[in-house]
Amino acid sequence: MSYQVLARKWRPRKFAELVGQEHVVRALTNALDSGRMHHAYLFTGTRGVGKTTIARIFAKSLNCERGESADPCGECAVCTAVDAGRFVDLLEIDAASNTGVDDVREVIENAQYAPARGRFKVYLVDEVHMLSKPAFNALLKTLEEPPPHVKFLLATTDPQKLPVTVLSRCLRFNLKRLLPDQIAGQMHHILGAEHIEYEDAAIAELARAADGSLRDGLSLLDQAIAYGGGSLKADEVRAMLGSVERGQVLGVLGALAAGDGQALMVECARIASFSPDFGSVLDDLAAALHRIQLIQLVPGYQPDANDGDSHALIGLAERMTAEDVQLYYQIATAGRRDLALAPDTRTGFEMALLRMLAFRPSDDAAPAAPSSGQRVMPPAPPQRAPMASSAPVVPPSAQPPRHEAAAVPYPAPSRAPTPAAPVQRMADAGGLPDWESLIQRADLRGPLGQLAQNCALQGRDGNTMILALQPTYMHLAVEPIVSQIADRLSDVVGQPIKLRFVSDSQSAAHTPAARAAVARSEAQSAAEASIEGDPVAQALKREFGARVVPQSIKPFES
Repeated sequence: MSYQVLARKWRPRKFAELVGQEHVVRALTNALDSGRMHHAYLFTGTRGVGKTTIARIFAKSLNCERGESADPCGECAVCTAVDAGRFVDLLEIDAASNTGVDDVREVIENAQYAPARGRFKVYLVDEVHMLSKPAFNALLKTLEEPPPHVKFLLATTDPQKLPVTVLSRCLRFNLKRLLPDQIAGQMHHILGAEHIEYEDAAIAELARAADGSLRDGLSLLDQAIAYGGGSLKADEVRAMLGSVERGQVLGVLGALAAGDGQALMVECARIASFSPDFGSVLDDLAAALHRIQLIQLVPGYQPDANDGDSHALIGLAERMTAEDVQLYYQIATAGRRDLALAPDTRTGFEMALLRMLAFRPSDDAAPAAPSSGQRVMPPAPPQRAPMASSAPVVPPSAQPPRHEAAAVPYPAPSRAPTPAAPVQRMADAGGLPDWESLIQRADLRGPLGQLAQNCALQGRDGNTMILALQPTYMHLAVEPIVSQIADRLSDVVGQPIKLRFVSDSQSAAHTPAARAAVARSEAQSAAEASIEGDPVAQALKREFGARVVPQSIKPFES
């Protein structure tokens, strides 16, 4: 007997065997048991999640010789014929290759005849969104008022392409993408029944690579069994998939956390030696960063204790700032998209990692000469007076660092260390310290910078800074952001600092964000005035009736 692939051999024959679509099974089961069945059903979802499988089980449930129920026997002539794909009253139509109106007319004409063997004639139209517009129009009347012995089961991966007139005539069920744990569980069951040796790590790799599709996962499982000569080993599966071990991805993140460029390149070379799919490696990096961010920002979150990487993730969460993690995640996902534009995928992968290192926020004071892996900031460009330009640019006083979108001023660039301006201890200061200077020195960026920039230092009570905040921004003053700001300010001031926020609608004019907005407004006004007073612009208006398009004038970039 010829070999039957796992995806076909282990295709569910009953609703109870389906994986991950409990919401659909429950609705159909209740409808079958109560006899309250609709005449048209639409099953939507990505590939390999069970659309046509559910439709076939539903057809068996309607026509089983032992009675109409949600639990067909699977043994009668009707059930075995449906499983074998030769039941005469189950008509499967591939809309991708039968798109024309003539094909639909044939269906409509045959629908009026009674079923040959079963109680219902069932039309299963796969990829129904591929039908032409005339074909849909021809189907509408029959779809709305079919003969009592006809049921329509429609399946599609792209429901947005269906006319609303079709959608309104069907009961719609959205099938979910399967989770890796659900796919892995089914693989464990199948391998146990097939008496195939396997490693748990190998199953985990295949489940992740399946990308939510159980059919894709079982196809990969077939391929992995053949690749491994009848068994599944994690190293062999990774080699087949072009993936790498998680520990190697965490090694890359460790080098980034240390700011060590040399170690980063060593890790890149080690990963490249496995000839991986570098896009998948960037996906793994993004997934690890997501877990690190959960540890940092979600109180009480703990990684799975059974995961061998949990301790390493917690360690990285302590060494990296929340802003760094967000930055690295954005670069990883953008680098994934840009791989096709790189000279080769390894170069694109390495440049994505080097971009993370290059845009990593610098320390308050840099050494005179760069050590291994340390980034050197380029000198700041010379400043110019505001001029008119077609590109919108923020003036220098409010311009953020190039790797962040928050309104935080540039640190003073140097290759040699710049002496830090002294900041008095809170207990000794005769007045209040400059809040904007403290923000810059504490390197408050991202969510921390957004909160700090919209505060005004109103006063102090011992070691407690009293910060005025508009009522509309009070929702930003939450943990762990407040604690992180206080810790950084403590490092700058040289003693423990506490923060107390007070709601004050009058504080808006005194915040760094407000001053930056004023600077932007002044630069915009100066740019508009330069255009209005420009002799060439005046001549164009006078001679040709030209006009300045509103909102088109932007300050010239420094």
